[in-house]
Amino acid sequence: MKHYNDPKLKIFSLRSNEPLAEKIAEAIGLELGKIEISHFSDGEIKVNIEESIRGDHVYIIQSTSYPVSDNLMELLITIDALRRASAKTINVVMPYYGYARQDRKAQSREPITAKLVANMLQMAGATRMVTLDLHAVQIQGFFDIPVDHLMGAPLLANYFLDNQLHGDDVVVVSPDHGGVTRARKLAEFLKSPIAIIDKRRPRANVAEVMNIVGEVSGKTCVLIDDMIDTAGTITLAASALKEKGAKAVYACCTHPVLSGPAIDRLRDSEIEKVIVTDSILLPEDRQLPNMEIVSVSQLIGEAIKRIHENRSVSPLFIEKFKIID
Repeated sequence: MKHYNDPKLKIFSLRSNEPLAEKIAEAIGLELGKIEISHFSDGEIKVNIEESIRGDHVYIIQSTSYPVSDNLMELLITIDALRRASAKTINVVMPYYGYARQDRKAQSREPITAKLVANMLQMAGATRMVTLDLHAVQIQGFFDIPVDHLMGAPLLANYFLDNQLHGDDVVVVSPDHGGVTRARKLAEFLKSPIAIIDKRRPRANVAEVMNIVGEVSGKTCVLIDDMIDTAGTITLAASALKEKGAKAVYACCTHPVLSGPAIDRLRDSEIEKVIVTDSILLPEDRQLPNMEIVSVSQLIGEAIKRIHENRSVSPLFIEKFKIID
């Protein structure tokens, strides 16, 4: 492993996704910082930073995935500990931003929890946010600190390009109107056309496919979304595509939330292969034989180095992303 030669750069991992944090640290050329996280008998979280970070630029790796509120509270307490220990900057690296779906008032008397989370992170002492494929890109505007919003599409595109799934024989499909921009970006990488699923959602976590806009008959279809949660949307979309004559259906997403019936739905679906990233830690019992996991560690590691060295992160948005020494 190459060693990064700036002692003022420190990487700490909290408990939501330690394997990813280890890979990120290795990609940078650093050892993870020493931190102890424990609980009092009543369940309160206790954090102790076990090395000096005075005057250092600290990056904390923590996805706020299940258990969302516990992981968020662990992060907030750690930020406070770092601030009180005189870290120069406190950079939150949150590959998956929990509560991102609550980004607006969809009906009367609802909170905007994504904004509340942004407020709490800043009040605790965060000075920068690094995140990946926010559910709504406008969440960047909820922060008054710099936000580096990375994209998973180049990494997912690499998988399909490496497996010769590109060109006019492939159609990139958005499972709803809100994901068209994401689908178009992947389609640009693959040099493929796009199609759109027109669906209606009668209530939360329930989706009903209505129509398909675009030509999918005889094509290999690639469904792309920012996350797969209960897998209702993606499996209904796959069935609709097969009914319209699709030759094969692949599904990909950045964040494999995979809650509730998701695994059973995917196992029983028309989907040939599911491609996800490791932004969320998936235990073995939440994985499938036809699932491929693409690591975001090199992307995030390179972003951290570029931010620390005051270099541009825009080269990380290109097709066939590779580490640039």
